Amino acid sequence: MRVVIAPDSFKGSIGAAAAARAIAAGWRAARPDDTLIELPLADGGEGTLAVLAATHPGSRWHHLVVSGPGDALVKAAWLELTGAVGVVELAAAAGLPLLDQLIPLDAHSYGVGELVGHALDAGVRRIMITLGGSACTDGGTGLLAALGARFLDKAGQPLPLGGGALTRLAAVDLSGLRTPPAAGVSCLTDVRAPLLGRTGAAAAFGPQKGASPADIDELEAGLTLLAELLGGDPAEPGAGAAGGCGYGLAAAWGARLVPGADQIAAIAGLPDALADADLVVTGEGRYDATSLTGKVVGTVRTIAGKAGVPVAVVAGSMTAPPLTDYSVALATLAGSPEEAMTEPVRWLAAAARQLAVEAVS
Repeated sequence: MRVVIAPDSFKGSIGAAAAARAIAAGWRAARPDDTLIELPLADGGEGTLAVLAATHPGSRWHHLVVSGPGDALVKAAWLELTGAVGVVELAAAAGLPLLDQLIPLDAHSYGVGELVGHALDAGVRRIMITLGGSACTDGGTGLLAALGARFLDKAGQPLPLGGGALTRLAAVDLSGLRTPPAAGVSCLTDVRAPLLGRTGAAAAFGPQKGASPADIDELEAGLTLLAELLGGDPAEPGAGAAGGCGYGLAAAWGARLVPGADQIAAIAGLPDALADADLVVTGEGRYDATSLTGKVVGTVRTIAGKAGVPVAVVAGSMTAPPLTDYSVALATLAGSPEEAMTEPVRWLAAAARQLAVEAVS
């Protein structure tokens, strides 16, 4: 058999490349003569740069210290691909894991703008920004402020950073905003949510960032005011990604919002890899009702369906029917989610051995 192994990262447990290696090792233990192609993927969230670096041997890392989502500085990096393309991962400067304590009203994206500015200074002609895993709900005002935009209160003073301050927004000044690169800006989104409403940035994703119901109301009010003053299309799919950073970048900088998993699958060469495959194994940490809507698993399933290739899913846990040909939950194999996360390599290999038997029986 020819098997393509194309997982996402298992958040909080193991990266996509290491997960692909573990699955491959388990499969080889059961079927050593099969041809395996390891193709780790991402959807624009945490770990996207690592996936792109692995699939682009000529890429170059740029390391620097920037503002984190709170008060502390963080070490971060952006990736330069051949052709003067700069890729910035929002989670590297504004991700949830960078906070010891969640601060839903004060968390901001300023450091992301610092990374983007550094890429501009390096002369990139195109910028891709991966939106996912954010700690903030600031509508992208932090990152835009780092690029020269000003968000002012009634007295004409700049607002503090963070989405909670946006309820005091009275004016937006983009006169000092840096010019986008010549070949444009694209945002790779891991969700297709709008900016506002019950499926938007504050209501749908605020709770996972520590927002209480009162906080959500405050964040929603601030984002609504931002949309009134900044313009653009707050209903555009992906506008609510990364706490509304998708909206801010599209409205103020003309960025295109595109599904991250689709773009990265194409860049990594998944359609070509599936052209003569007998099976594709994909996976993620938690398989739920959102897994088929813009995530890696759903993207792999769609592309594989067009190629007529069966799909197997390995997930840390499953809370929805997988809708694939084969599936294994690591929590079931290990006895608990905690045990599966403690030894992900062991249980991914065990899942692969089980799939190797099921797929040919």
